[in-house]
Amino acid sequence: MMFCRVKGILGWAAAAAIAIAAFAAPQAAVAAGMGYAVVPTTTIYPGETVSGAQLQEVEVTNPNLKGDYAKSIRQVEGMISKRTLLPGRTISVSALREPFTVTRGSSIRLIFTLGAMTISAAGSPLEDGMTGQLIRVRNMDSGVIVSGTVLADGTIHVAAK
Repeated sequence: MMFCRVKGILGWAAAAAIAIAAFAAPQAAVAAGMGYAVVPTTTIYPGETVSGAQLQEVEVTNPNLKGDYAKSIRQVEGMISKRTLLPGRTISVSALREPFTVTRGSSIRLIFTLGAMTISAAGSPLEDGMTGQLIRVRNMDSGVIVSGTVLADGTIHVAAK
């Protein structure tokens, strides 16, 4: 707390105006439409899937809060935590990732398309992959390792060299 000497009625009026502004700042921040932030209600550990039951939206009252924090539950629900998320703390969007579409060692389908010709084969991913990511995959029929892009349906699109 800071104390200062005030002289005269004008000094007191100025001091009162500053005090009122300091106490009204949090309410002004909410009124200014700073929005909402998502905070966990329980501890969420790395690798855990974030569910809506573990979250709540709170009004932002700190005008100094900056960054890439999550603003709605829809933005966070179903994502995987990269690090420990503590209750009551805002969730940084960079602390989350999309769930893997294919997992290492599972059985998947490889698709190769060249013009009107399409070749399909059984494969096994050598690494976990999200939709749109380029990963290495072993062709189960020939044993050859190829690279391909993960599609949303869990298949791997292999490109020609």
